Amino acid sequence: MLTTLLYNPKDQSLSKGAEANIASWKQSDDAVLWLNIEGELTPTLQTMLQQTFGLHHLALQDASRDRHPPKIEDFDDHTFMVLRGLSADSDSINCDNILLALFVSERFIITRHLERSLSIERAMNAVEKGEISFANGTGGIALKISRFVVKRYHKILFDLEARLEELEAVMLTTADDKILSEVVLYKTDLTRLRRNFHYHVELFDTLRNEPSVPFDSSLAHEIYDVCEHQHRAASLADLFYQVSSDLIDGYISISAHRLNNIMKVLTIITAIFVPLTFIAGIYGMNFEYIPELKHKDGYFIVWGVMLSITAVLIWLFRKRKWL
Repeated sequence: MLTTLLYNPKDQSLSKGAEANIASWKQSDDAVLWLNIEGELTPTLQTMLQQTFGLHHLALQDASRDRHPPKIEDFDDHTFMVLRGLSADSDSINCDNILLALFVSERFIITRHLERSLSIERAMNAVEKGEISFANGTGGIALKISRFVVKRYHKILFDLEARLEELEAVMLTTADDKILSEVVLYKTDLTRLRRNFHYHVELFDTLRNEPSVPFDSSLAHEIYDVCEHQHRAASLADLFYQVSSDLIDGYISISAHRLNNIMKVLTIITAIFVPLTFIAGIYGMNFEYIPELKHKDGYFIVWGVMLSITAVLIWLFRKRKWL
């Protein structure tokens, strides 16, 4: 599906449409076009983009993929960017990513995504309402899109922070394997997010240090702002990854400590009953001639010995603070 916004700087008019705006843009010398492509980047569409906008075929191949790491590439008259955004229905740490490809030139911005992108929709609605202006350049629009992308990640990370605090309080008092499984899943999801965030940080650090068309010095503040948001997302993901690791290690340590206490009690019980079982086993043998077998007080003597052994062992364990 193709959606276009055509901006005429002469009268500052904005028209929304489809392919018709592309023809109007080609006939104008100063009009600015935003072409949004949702869905497959077909060979026919790639050919049109090459012929009309001069996009490189290798960049279009990268833009047509469903999975590609974030990157930035500078061409003569435009900049190619690949971002990893969130799918429209992602609202938790267990989220799905979609590829957002941006071709940004002085006179056009082309965005491509396979599935619905809330960040693109929000930016286009803001342009239509006048909250974002083409007069500030296509670079400013691209940076706004980038900021909307990372802000969605921020919300997920903040929600995760509250959940990790709850789990930390529960894990200190309750040994529940379901909680452990949840934390392990969080750690796995954070591993994937950390990789995307660090790619984004590298991308925007490159843009900040090596400005390219149309990201000139007038957008320095906006570039720094997006860099700051990307660094914050990366640092939060790193922090929560470490917190998840600490929670897993703490859970295992607490479980091991509880198991050790249980084993200590069982070992003490075994140590007490081993000599008693030995005595009972000796006098339970079916031999005719056993010493003290016919002693009238033999039963009570054996009980006395067994109770004495139990008392001595308990006293010894308490003295050594094993009980």
